[in-house]
Amino acid sequence: MTERGSKLLCLYLSLIFASVSSSSADADNCSFTNNGVGNKIQGLFVFGSSLVDNGNNNFLETRSKADYLPYGIDFPSGPSGRFTNNKNVIDLLCDQLKLPLIPPFQDPSTKGSKIVHGVNHASGASGILNDTGSIAGNATSLSQQVLDFEEVTLANLEAQLGCNCSQSLPSYLIVVGVGGNDYMLNYFLRKLYIQISIENFTANLIASLAQKLQKLHSLGGRKFVVMSLMPLGYSPVINRPNIIGTPSQLNNAAQLYNDRLKTLLDSLRSNLSDFSFVLINQYNIISSLTYSPPSRTGFTDIRNPCCAVASLSQGGNGISCDRGGKVCGDRTAYMYFDGLHPTGAVNIEIATKAYDSTLQSDAYPINVRQLAQQQLKRFIRKPGIGLVLTA
Repeated sequence: MTERGSKLLCLYLSLIFASVSSSSADADNCSFTNNGVGNKIQGLFVFGSSLVDNGNNNFLETRSKADYLPYGIDFPSGPSGRFTNNKNVIDLLCDQLKLPLIPPFQDPSTKGSKIVHGVNHASGASGILNDTGSIAGNATSLSQQVLDFEEVTLANLEAQLGCNCSQSLPSYLIVVGVGGNDYMLNYFLRKLYIQISIENFTANLIASLAQKLQKLHSLGGRKFVVMSLMPLGYSPVINRPNIIGTPSQLNNAAQLYNDRLKTLLDSLRSNLSDFSFVLINQYNIISSLTYSPPSRTGFTDIRNPCCAVASLSQGGNGISCDRGGKVCGDRTAYMYFDGLHPTGAVNIEIATKAYDSTLQSDAYPINVRQLAQQQLKRFIRKPGIGLVLTA
């Protein structure tokens, strides 16, 4: 190679490395607050449906709400829009990571310094598909959640931290919990199975989800926590007269989705730079609790809702707690708080296994603690040496 060719090659490589360095810039440029526990994770950005919604639907015109008793009966501040009696999985992961609880996007007060530890965009009744949840009113679809994140949250975050999102987002967990409503409130409720097979419908769901995850990665997200579907057929709403589907149909749908989800995440890890993930196997965790003896789990009622729920034949939706209605005395003995959502005690089981389990049947391929501590590869410039790849 000629001297001129050698110089051009060096210039070309330096430009490539400079570009990589820029997109993988050191997060030290960001004005992060020190949490005092040596935590590599600064916060969480959350997307999904009611299982991870912490109050967004309080501010939307929708029938899918949890801003009244008995919801929140054990939560420190009472009813907050969480679809359970106490903390949800997101809250409990925040506790594990020594982070404050994060605010809902739709709350007008969620701005300024309140967003530096993350924002929750999840909306009850929503799904991967845009029309899922319309039966309940104005739920925010996953597409709109990601758009709100890109256009509003990230602009505010950059202003707060003094750095761009490609620098800051690798220090946050991107949590996604969605998909169940696409089956229950869309495919089965609307009888789409007459027109499309469950395999094709699931393929469409996974393809749509893939686009959202790739978008979040392109914005700077690098560490993803993705929740599998629970065994939908175990939900109390299914074990009563309903028009959503049979237990076996819903469980088979959830298993098909979960299998395709794992394949998708493995593929993204292979094809996207620095894409790391944890898949929380809620299906396995819930199934294990369901079929283990009460003497080991403490759950003596695995089928009935803890709160009073009006069935479809009674004019209700079979899911939501009656406003101000009766509630069971020992919430730790019940697996389900209403017709669909787990109690705080079950959420503790899910969050604990997600954070610390060494079983890939619970958290795959690593757990949340390991993901949080994982050091992403990046290039740094050292005096006299140039760009160096760090572990």
